[in-house]
Amino acid sequence: MAEPITTLPQRGFLARHGETALRVVIPFAVVALLILIWHLAVVVSEVPQYILPSPIAVANSLYDDWDILAPALWVTTKITLMSLALALVGGVGFAVFLVQSKWIETAFYPIAVILQVTPIVAISPLILIYAPTTQVALLICAFLVAFFPILSNMVQGLKSVDHNLLNLFDLYGASRLETLLYLKLPASLPYFMTGLRIGGGLALIAAVVAEFAAGSAGAGSGLAFRLLEAQYRLNIPRLFAALFLLSCLGVLIFAITSFISWLALHRWHESSIKREN
Repeated sequence: MAEPITTLPQRGFLARHGETALRVVIPFAVVALLILIWHLAVVVSEVPQYILPSPIAVANSLYDDWDILAPALWVTTKITLMSLALALVGGVGFAVFLVQSKWIETAFYPIAVILQVTPIVAISPLILIYAPTTQVALLICAFLVAFFPILSNMVQGLKSVDHNLLNLFDLYGASRLETLLYLKLPASLPYFMTGLRIGGGLALIAAVVAEFAAGSAGAGSGLAFRLLEAQYRLNIPRLFAALFLLSCLGVLIFAITSFISWLALHRWHESSIKREN
């Protein structure tokens, strides 16, 4: 009777971790296959490096130009994370302010919509004029793009609380602050996590687009300037290396925000609880 007791949990453990391993291995295998096809296509067709470099040439450029690309990567990362942090604080705070009254939402929510639908490339010249430095201008541009998804998701979450629970809090005499802290904010957590994942990707996109629009250059520039510089010099391997770093940064931000969402929701919310059947 001892053998079934020891083997059954082991099979369950292998089944669970085998599925997790497949979720990691399969995407990496597909990416590796695509890189192999890319390499074979360049080698067999003898495509010039200034048109389409091979993966080996991109890797060599990434190694040789690391002293140039690494500071630019840090600048882009810093602007992205700072703008995302500001968007989180501003979006949550403004959402709490909006839901306090229907009149407040009616008066101020259209302003946020106008800021969202106005192309950031169109207003970036004005921001560059009035901002004290180029870095501050880039930060403002990235903040404006990441702000609205967090705000809209938080407003939707705060307004989606079960009315029966609101009536229960009123019945027990809970204050407005207690209702906000113990009911509305916890109930809006899934919506906030959705806004966090969307805002993280948009903050990176906005940081790059804002730097394109600003045309900033020099030692304190980000990866967008290195992309333009590589394009002007026809250094296509370096251009692909910069694109690779941007992609890795975007994937890392998405992975971190997804992990934070899982940590916050996996014990109680239906979107993160694994079905048993």
